[in-house]
Amino acid sequence: MGIIRTVLFSLLAFCTLLPLPASAQVYRAINWLTVVPLNATDFEVIEGRGEGARGIWCAAADFAIYSMNAPRQARIYVKSPRGPSISGVGRVGVVFTTDAASLGTSPKQSYSVTVRTKGLGLPVHHAHQFCRDYFLDLDDGLFRRHRR
Repeated sequence: MGIIRTVLFSLLAFCTLLPLPASAQVYRAINWLTVVPLNATDFEVIEGRGEGARGIWCAAADFAIYSMNAPRQARIYVKSPRGPSISGVGRVGVVFTTDAASLGTSPKQSYSVTVRTKGLGLPVHHAHQFCRDYFLDLDDGLFRRHRR
């Protein structure tokens, strides 16, 4: 009995040290939205915290820059518009891609920001500008001084 317990404990300890596949390692964007890598060019942003399209684009750009090392002039596209998540049951998500050829439709541009149009693309640096809402400005909030 003691040897079986030791072997099982050793096996369990060994398994916890094994690296997980990259697809299982989620990314937490600056606005705390979860981003799930799907393959080398596709990833899903999970909707949450009441974030709208700007927040979702922010998370997509944050992931593209800091996890995929995408150049800021690269474009990210909506591959699957806002809908049921493909990476988890009961969640809502948007699948983005950096590969325009995988869209199955021609890339689109728009003056409005949405996550409901397949093929809509933005430059990474443009989408990352939506993250500015989450940067702490020393002139905001508690740090605001009375001006004379």
